[in-house]
Amino acid sequence: MFPARIWREFPQRYRLEAVKNKDTGEVYFPPRYVSKDGKKFNGEKYILPDEGKIFTYTVIDVPPSQFKDEAPYVVCIVELTDGTKVTCQITDYQKEWLAIGKKVRLEFRRVQTDAHHGVISYGYKAVPAE
Repeated sequence: MFPARIWREFPQRYRLEAVKNKDTGEVYFPPRYVSKDGKKFNGEKYILPDEGKIFTYTVIDVPPSQFKDEAPYVVCIVELTDGTKVTCQITDYQKEWLAIGKKVRLEFRRVQTDAHHGVISYGYKAVPAE
C-alpha cells in the first residue's frame, strides 16, 4: 500500500475521531474497542471537540532526526472540553504565553515531510485560542 494512503486510513489522525463506549460513556482516543479492564464493548464513532487547555507540556531540544529542523519545539497534552486528553505539538505561540491551563484549539497542519519519498504527513497541532 502506498504510504500516503496508509496515513489517510487513520480517521483519528485527520478527523479527530474517537470511540465512545455506549454503556459507560468513556471516550477512547485513539479508537479502540476493548475497555481498560480488557473487555470488549459496544462503541460508536465520536468526534472530539477541537478546543481545550494545556494539561502539561515539555520542550524538545534534541529531537529525532525527522524533526531536527524544528527544534526546539513544544509537545503537550491537551485536555479537550469533554475531558479527553490528546498529545500534540504546539505551534504559533510566543514563548512568554506558554503555560499550563492556557486555552488552545486543534488545527489540521503539516506534521512532517519525508524528503526521500516526497510524502507529506498531516495531523493536528495545538494553537493558542486566546
